[in-house]
Amino acid sequence: MQYRTLGRTGIKVSPYALGTLMFATRMGNEPEESARIIHRALDAGINFLDTADAYADSEEVVGKAIEGRRDNVVLATKFGRPVGEDPNQRGTSRRWIVKAVEDSLRRLRTDHIDVYQIHRLDPSTDFEETLSALTDLVRSGKVRAVGSSNTPASEMVEAQWVAERRNLERFRTEQPPYSLLNRGIEREVLPVAQRHGMGVLVWGPLAQGMLTGRVRRNQENPLLRAGLARHLTDERRIDVVERLIPLAEEAGLPLTHLALAFTIAHPGVTSALVGARTAAHLDDLVAAFDVRLDDDLLERIDEIVPPGTDVTALDQDYRPPALLDPHLRRRPATERAAA
Repeated sequence: MQYRTLGRTGIKVSPYALGTLMFATRMGNEPEESARIIHRALDAGINFLDTADAYADSEEVVGKAIEGRRDNVVLATKFGRPVGEDPNQRGTSRRWIVKAVEDSLRRLRTDHIDVYQIHRLDPSTDFEETLSALTDLVRSGKVRAVGSSNTPASEMVEAQWVAERRNLERFRTEQPPYSLLNRGIEREVLPVAQRHGMGVLVWGPLAQGMLTGRVRRNQENPLLRAGLARHLTDERRIDVVERLIPLAEEAGLPLTHLALAFTIAHPGVTSALVGARTAAHLDDLVAAFDVRLDDDLLERIDEIVPPGTDVTALDQDYRPPALLDPHLRRRPATERAAA
């Protein structure tokens, strides 16, 4: 395993990280089985684990699994998404950050978090408020580095400016979606991250199941029977998958291996998140760790999905508030009538 430096933090991480959403017990795994998968990943050379307080009891499962091996793990978690009915049990206010980090530390059974990330932007909270609270966590030793997730390039730049002007801890990492089907971050997010020396941990390298090779045209699909996501029926995405499958076969690779190797080939990407529900699933992903794509193959991929483009948006993509709330893009009716 050739480890990479996470931005300018000096922290060395594996080019693949283990995502832990699937280890929440509500997803079907027993904690003991999840622990076996985590240990198998660590034994394979993965030293980077990513979880979140919103992933049900995933933090608790991870915390118990890494007892005795904590010093060998780069542990990342996230905060900001709702974890209760109370309107203050979410967001990026100082009030919530101070509470959320203590809860995560307790569940993870550790005295520090290596990378503490905003799960989603909170438009109701000023960056200075958030970064000030995160700076205190870094100075107290409870957090080693802070990062953002699903953040537009313009907001990434604003956060860097606020940190510099106010002498606050800056975001050292970003966690955006990236795959063969979703290359939009190549346009601005990755160049901005590179310019500011940010490490990038990408999620969704298998496009939420589309790039497993199990989603084919005119074939019954067990993923659809499970009702996992409507994007699996998107004809535009299926069209691209049908073109990528023969390309992978010609290269002598499973589609999953082609997809994973593609995500870590970009110089702006530090590590790609992989998820595994079973040990067998993890073993298949581990087999992709040594795959490298040559320039000819990357150019042929560019012909199928042009650089910087998304085939379609992912279900969990960040949506700017102005696109979600009509009132933010329409003048008041009285003002329109007067005009």
